[in-house]
Amino acid sequence: MAGLPNHGPIGELDVTEWVGEPPGSLAELRGRVVAIEAFQMLCPGCVQHHGLPQAQRLHRLFRPEDVVVLGLHTVFEHHDVMGPEALRVFLSEFAITFPVAIDRPQPGGMPATMSRLGLPGTPSLLLLDRAGDLRFHRFGQVDDLTLGAAVGALVA
Repeated sequence: MAGLPNHGPIGELDVTEWVGEPPGSLAELRGRVVAIEAFQMLCPGCVQHHGLPQAQRLHRLFRPEDVVVLGLHTVFEHHDVMGPEALRVFLSEFAITFPVAIDRPQPGGMPATMSRLGLPGTPSLLLLDRAGDLRFHRFGQVDDLTLGAAVGALVA
């Protein structure tokens, strides 16, 4: 995946607003493992199949002092129908309880964080270790056991 380092910090998320309680900066979250689920509301793999349901399970299963789960709504298509108000309704309807950031739109269609990190699409999952360094990144479906092992290793 071009743009994503094998390790090291990813920089801060470049977002316009948060839905839910803003968690603070990534720097302020050091000391905890951070999982970032990049998604779009109209992405079947994000909504129905694995991305958001898996992130919600991760949010429920781990203690917040160990693992923080964040959503990154990164819209690169269908911009007119995926605004902040629609996102709020969507998150409520799908019972997503972790905070979700709205990636800053840019001219040309690719949002700021998605573009800077070179994410190839959605769903994309990033795991940062307790030092804030990227240790895991996947585009598409991530097997539950694979994710559990990766998070468990970072928590330990």
